[in-house]
Amino acid sequence: MRTYQMIAAGILAGFGMLLLQQCKGKPSTGSDAPRQTGFEFKNKLSDYGFFKGAIKELVPNSGVVRYELHTPLFTDYTVKDRFIVLPGDSQMHYVSRGPLQFPDATVIIKNFAYTNEQHQKVMIETRLLVKDPADHEWKVMNYLWNKEQTDAVKHITGARVPIRFLDDRQVPVSTIYQVPNTNDCKRCHTQEGALMPIGPKARNLNFSPAFLGSNQLADWVNRHMITGVPDVSTVEQLPAWNDAQHYTLEQRARAYLDVNCAHCHTRSGDAYNTGLFLEYEQKDPQALGILKSPVSAGGGAGGLNYDLVPGDATHSILAYRMSSTEPGTAMPELARTVIHKEGVKLIVDWINAMPKRTAK
Repeated sequence: MRTYQMIAAGILAGFGMLLLQQCKGKPSTGSDAPRQTGFEFKNKLSDYGFFKGAIKELVPNSGVVRYELHTPLFTDYTVKDRFIVLPGDSQMHYVSRGPLQFPDATVIIKNFAYTNEQHQKVMIETRLLVKDPADHEWKVMNYLWNKEQTDAVKHITGARVPIRFLDDRQVPVSTIYQVPNTNDCKRCHTQEGALMPIGPKARNLNFSPAFLGSNQLADWVNRHMITGVPDVSTVEQLPAWNDAQHYTLEQRARAYLDVNCAHCHTRSGDAYNTGLFLEYEQKDPQALGILKSPVSAGGGAGGLNYDLVPGDATHSILAYRMSSTEPGTAMPELARTVIHKEGVKLIVDWINAMPKRTAK
């Protein structure tokens, strides 16, 4: 078994780090000071040494930490496995709003698979998000799994993969799964012009996943993986979109929109020009689309007049676009090729439960 230090060394080697030696007897100048080259992705997922044994089992090596999100992004009913690798003894830093702060050379791993009709887990792609020590910026790469399920190979240009899977109701569904190209990834992950992680926010990590059996954020504090966290009981928790026992309809709907839409529908996101801002903490009815006329939906609005009509999901553009798979109409534009029936029902129920209002 590899030790944590060996794994970290192997990962850092992938960054193509190069220190230029200073000339002996000469003081350091701007031209001869140590420099770093940019990050270079390895050709195969197995080259990093993240997992031990059969790689498709995703059994993490020491130093590769599994995590889950309380409300995850929907992607064609795929099964997702998430991991974080921190270099050496470095730590993440707590941020109350937005993604955590990560040290240079952090690697975030996200694997996508589907459940076939034989109830087998079939790997499709693995995405790596890495923070390059050379410029302190995040870089992204996709790895496409082979048919033998023995490894995944670096794949830049995207792919169309025919799959037949079981949805959450165990109903067989066929689709052409869209593996994004690296530019597609940047559309969703870009905030204020910089590539950023989306999912690992303190409020979406602050719960007890089944695999762990205890609070995930508190566990990271106890393992000295993160600094600056106040008493975990005081940290905001994003509701689980599908937990009607512990959260209200509005809380669950707003959490769903926050995770699935707000990375673009925020003032620093790709859809800032729409004026529709769907962050969980958003309070402005106009920003939430209530009786707001669309700015840039065009034909995608389906001839409807308002983003959200309280008490009337049928005439709300938000519900209409979530219920479509047509290019130019479907929202989100990326990350799905089928309709998330349970998610649409949640948003429709939320809109219909609102007290009816009419435009002034």
